[in-house]
Amino acid sequence: MEEEAETEDQQRFSYQQMQGRGADQSGPELVLRCGFESPPRQLVIVPTRPKCNFLLCKIVRLKAAVHYTVGCLCEEVALDKEMQFSKQTIAAISELTFRQCENFAKDLEMFARHAKRTTINTEDVKLLARRSNSLLKYITDKSEEIAQINLERKAQKKKKSEDGGKNSREPAEAGVVESEN
Repeated sequence: MEEEAETEDQQRFSYQQMQGRGADQSGPELVLRCGFESPPRQLVIVPTRPKCNFLLCKIVRLKAAVHYTVGCLCEEVALDKEMQFSKQTIAAISELTFRQCENFAKDLEMFARHAKRTTINTEDVKLLARRSNSLLKYITDKSEEIAQINLERKAQKKKKSEDGGKNSREPAEAGVVESEN
């Protein structure tokens, strides 16, 4: 039974890099087999520029991972609530999720850029989550928890370095005292 589930999961999305058989013969194409349908549908993407191949491959793989995760979550909800999700519904939820994540990434980048920073930090994430009180509270609590842990670690390191410094000085001072005698 478990083997069937594993092979089913493996069959849902399989990726193959194939030598380009597209119109321009410029490079490899990416074939995505979607196993939610029977028989599995194939989506063939042929990049137009060789430089885009790497990025395109990453985006397609990321979309496939989101689609797979949404499919698994929908299956869990379907079993729990005794209802069914159509393939089109799963695809629509996947696409909305991916687009929303793209929007979040752009917003975070713009928040950091507005603050004249190149790094996104927790304040940017809090600003993004400001419309959802429960999410903002959760992020704030976790941020404070992580900050507290980091302060404790710094204090422990400082204490260890001071203790290590005292131990290394004591033998040197003892050696000086002995040589005076």
